Amino acid sequence: MADTTGSTVDAARVSAMDARAAARLLKGVRAAALAGDRPPAAPRPEIAESWRRMLARGVHPDRDARSRMLSAAETEERRHASPLREILPVLREGLLPALDESLHIMVVADADGRLLWREGHSSILRKADRLGFAVGADWDEAVVGTNGVGTALVAGRPVQVFSAEHFVSSHHDWTCAGAPVRDPRDGRLLGVVDVSGPLATMHPATLTWVSSVARLAERELRLRHLESLERLRTVAAPLLARLPGRALAVDPNGWTAAVTGLAPAERIPLPKAFGPGRVWVPRLGECVVEPLPGGWLLRVAQDRHGTAATRIVLDLSRAGCWSATVYGPSGSWSQELSPRHAELLFLLAESPRGHSAAELAGELFGDPTRTVTVRAELSRVRRHLAGVLTHRPYRFAEDVEVELIRPEDPAALLPHSTAPSVVRARLGRTGPGMIP
Repeated sequence: MADTTGSTVDAARVSAMDARAAARLLKGVRAAALAGDRPPAAPRPEIAESWRRMLARGVHPDRDARSRMLSAAETEERRHASPLREILPVLREGLLPALDESLHIMVVADADGRLLWREGHSSILRKADRLGFAVGADWDEAVVGTNGVGTALVAGRPVQVFSAEHFVSSHHDWTCAGAPVRDPRDGRLLGVVDVSGPLATMHPATLTWVSSVARLAERELRLRHLESLERLRTVAAPLLARLPGRALAVDPNGWTAAVTGLAPAERIPLPKAFGPGRVWVPRLGECVVEPLPGGWLLRVAQDRHGTAATRIVLDLSRAGCWSATVYGPSGSWSQELSPRHAELLFLLAESPRGHSAAELAGELFGDPTRTVTVRAELSRVRRHLAGVLTHRPYRFAEDVEVELIRPEDPAALLPHSTAPSVVRARLGRTGPGMIP
């Protein structure tokens, strides 16, 4: 180790060493740093920065602290809410084929450092369980010390951690490489993809590999965003063609899909308090905002007339061809409905006072505990019907007229639905939440 004195730990040289020799070197570096002594080699800058944070926060270097694990329901709720679920196929395709051979596992964590997905070699998964590196665990740096998940989140860049570069000693038999994934629409940090395994599997190229796959995943998110803009443009273009004055259609992050009477702008910054009605928008001034499926219609205000959706027609008259048509000051647009969304909107149309998530779960599944599924589905519905649906409780907005078109034969109402409320309606009966 004499030739390393006064130098900085080099990932390539360390990974080329025998695993035990590399561990001894890195443990010596860590021990010296903790004692304030001169180390055999200086820690890498990103590791030194993390260690300073750990010392400042009082993280114990030899005590394996863990926070509360998420329940299965909490984990599933986070999975449904996370945009990372959309890119799991890209991550799996880019990483999983090589993991069994290299004795690694892939972990995907959200922006809080909570592990949401974990796959890979079965024997390494069992070892990870003993370390607490399991789905639902909190691997925030402030909780478990320097690691490929939490440190990558704090640094905002790819990070590789070898053996005793982990601040907490119980992690020294591991090596990990984590790369952040950002939302290309707004730059928001979505989480981290990490590849981890036993110390003997460490290789400096792992970080480049994981980082490249993370960039591919971000590219997939960008492509999906462009596709969503095109869908919004298809709905908005006919509306804009009929409008006088200045108007544009934007997605929830302000990206422009279509414009009339204005110089094209790639993106419009939207204020935090944003929704249907009259809203002051930077660069545009006061605008009349109306919901569109997947975005918003912004009309630069010129008068004081109506500002939001006034009527919605829920057409359930034809089996398999259900739709919601929204009418507003600028015209109308329609959204096709999946069977589940048709069920939910039917329940809300039948109950003007609204429902809690637990009540909807009971009406849909006969099980009021299935609130995670209900909230996830309603979140998807509200992306298209923002301003039309409200929550706490879930219901149609008070100033929106709701027309429900049923099939002529009551038995043909959502014929494949097993939701208790729908079944009662088909039989001509009423029950909790149902209007006779």
